[in-house]
Amino acid sequence: MLTLRPYQEAARTAIKKEWEAGRDKTLLVLPTGCGKTIVFAAITEDCVRAGHRVLILAHRGELLEQAADKLAKATGLCSAIEKAEQSCLGSWYRVVVGSVQTMMREKRLAGFAHDYFNTIIIDEAHHCLSDSYQRVLAHFPEAKVLGVTATPDRGDMRNLGQFFESLAYEYTLPKAIREGYLSPIKALTLPLKMDLTGVGISAGDFKAGDLGTALDPYLESIAAEMEKYCQGKKTVVFLPLVKTSQKFRDILNNHGFTAAEVNGESKDRAEILAAFERGEYNVLCNSMLLTEGWDCPSVDCIVVLRPTKIRSLYCQMVGRGTRLSPETGKDHLLLLDFLWHTDRHELCHPASLICESEDVSKQMTKNLEEAAGCPVDLEEAERQAAEDVVAQREEALAKQLEEMKRRKKKLVDPLQFEMSIQAEDLTNYVPSFGWEMAPASDKQLAALEKLGIFPDQIDNAGKATKLLERLDKRRMEGLTTPKQIRCLERMGFQHVGTWQFADAKRLIDRIAGNGWQVPRGIVPAEYQPKSEGGAGNWNGAVI
Repeated sequence: MLTLRPYQEAARTAIKKEWEAGRDKTLLVLPTGCGKTIVFAAITEDCVRAGHRVLILAHRGELLEQAADKLAKATGLCSAIEKAEQSCLGSWYRVVVGSVQTMMREKRLAGFAHDYFNTIIIDEAHHCLSDSYQRVLAHFPEAKVLGVTATPDRGDMRNLGQFFESLAYEYTLPKAIREGYLSPIKALTLPLKMDLTGVGISAGDFKAGDLGTALDPYLESIAAEMEKYCQGKKTVVFLPLVKTSQKFRDILNNHGFTAAEVNGESKDRAEILAAFERGEYNVLCNSMLLTEGWDCPSVDCIVVLRPTKIRSLYCQMVGRGTRLSPETGKDHLLLLDFLWHTDRHELCHPASLICESEDVSKQMTKNLEEAAGCPVDLEEAERQAAEDVVAQREEALAKQLEEMKRRKKKLVDPLQFEMSIQAEDLTNYVPSFGWEMAPASDKQLAALEKLGIFPDQIDNAGKATKLLERLDKRRMEGLTTPKQIRCLERMGFQHVGTWQFADAKRLIDRIAGNGWQVPRGIVPAEYQPKSEGGAGNWNGAVI
């Protein structure tokens, strides 16, 4: 019997619920190293037990081999292969692993009935919007589809929303680290300024050729910096070009490292990777070859010398070092970042791995650059940046509230409510799927107003749904109502949204009994309630 970790079991359950609810095309987002193959192996086993045929699609042979191997080891299920000259037709196996390059061919697809597969699982699903994948998916219109990917950026998610109907489950990198399933990450910004202003853009990212040219003058300086921080580490370096990767390997060897290089043409690639795993090399250089389909848990240092605007690609590079390896003494991953200078384009930094809010990400990057030369724990850095942003927002909110005096006196502005309850997910919410982008319904707006929220600025159904769900959850948890927040924060009390309903009610009763004046001895800006227990009750509450 396949044993799943708690979050993997939760993902399995969530995927089934989406399919049962009629959302046949759904997504699973798991960080690199969290066992996405194990999850879709469990889903595959469930489908086979129900008598269904399953197609596992991927764009690289290594991914197909890994999927088939892990599926066999985890569940005992064997797979037929649909690749090159191999075909699954006539096989009695209920699972097929298929290369999209093979499956997309018109002659190959014509051999399959449109209902041949009941379920299609797409590994590395961020590739699935390409014509090749869409051609295969269109041939099996009734199949339930599960897309699996590492953490995508918002642009990816909006794009994926063109095909997928929902996000069934997401497990974040910070949560995986906190729960002990991935290695803590320490980011180190090196005080080395590299100019990218002359680098062009192609297909939404920096041109590899231009990057190689821009990077070349800095390779000696980078190697000298790595001497200070990477000795005794097992390091993987990502570079934009094969020739740059080979040159940097030679430079590192001249700086006292034992470096190797692998690329798509390396005939001895397997031997080099095995030697690196055994410790015969301490640095492995590559030109984007190792972003998918290769695992070496003992890697404890990642150097990204291939700057990118694409968060999913950045996550894949860093993900080569996030796996646990306590037996080798690894207690964290060191991630080296640089002061990339570009005045035209945003690019990914360590903050991109952990921050959902763009404002927090920018603040964290600024803080890390100011701390250049000192390794900083990623979660600590994110926490500090979030506090800085909250302080800045509170200052801006104070000015905004001054301008809002003429607004409805009995309702709370959504921004004030979100700030008060410290809900980053609401403040930075961006709709991804079609239904979320639709206008909020009259029923939703009326419900929000009844609960004390000024609804005029809620411009989509997704945000209205999230606010109503949060209000209902707060009611169940016995937290303050929007009207209590409005009442007390107008008097200068802070973060009332984090208080219990009963605590706020007792204080309001005291203030009311004092002629609606704050009682002597209470300083609103410093006041913290001392809860006496009791969840309280929103039902029928005026404030």
